[in-house]
Amino acid sequence: MELFYSPLACSLASHIVCREADIPVTLRRVTLSTKEIEGGGSLFDISPKGAVPTLRRDDGSVLTEGPSVLQYLGDLRPASGLCPAFGTEERYRVIEWLNFVSTEMHKRVFYMMFTPESDDAAKAAARAAAPKKLDVVAKGLQGDGYLVGGGFTVADAYLFWWLTLAARVGIDTSGCAVIEAYKSRCAARPGVQAALGYEVAQTAR
Repeated sequence: MELFYSPLACSLASHIVCREADIPVTLRRVTLSTKEIEGGGSLFDISPKGAVPTLRRDDGSVLTEGPSVLQYLGDLRPASGLCPAFGTEERYRVIEWLNFVSTEMHKRVFYMMFTPESDDAAKAAARAAAPKKLDVVAKGLQGDGYLVGGGFTVADAYLFWWLTLAARVGIDTSGCAVIEAYKSRCAARPGVQAALGYEVAQTAR
């Protein structure tokens, strides 16, 4: 399989899951501003959406959208616990968190902060929305080491990416001990370290 990614973009979550579950993928770096794939070609040739993560499976079929890619990868390794089984309460909670991070945190905050179509007022409003979203996360983490059932799941991979990028754009979480402890737990995982370390090194190129 090939995972089309851009360093420290939301595709980091899918990269983390691949590392956590020992799923072999070929990483194909994409320059988001141009959609160029390192080594040649355009991401638009793979998917008309031109967005990461994009996963091209061994049969040539293509899967897009972060929450879908994350669940697909997690389901490849059921024993990993990254994606609870279909029909369980835990699976629906994972989906619930994936949707929250995707819509309320990724799109509501980061997209509005970074899209060229946003004016200064829209960007300021997006940044101002972050604390309320983080309050929801902090309450969801109470009593558990991770978001769902006490174990690291694909939802945690997505949230960890958001928190990593938040720190790089000046969204401060240092005042919330629950979130800071959570970030440390995630960051200590070997799969997270491997994926993050690789992508940080890529940004220096």
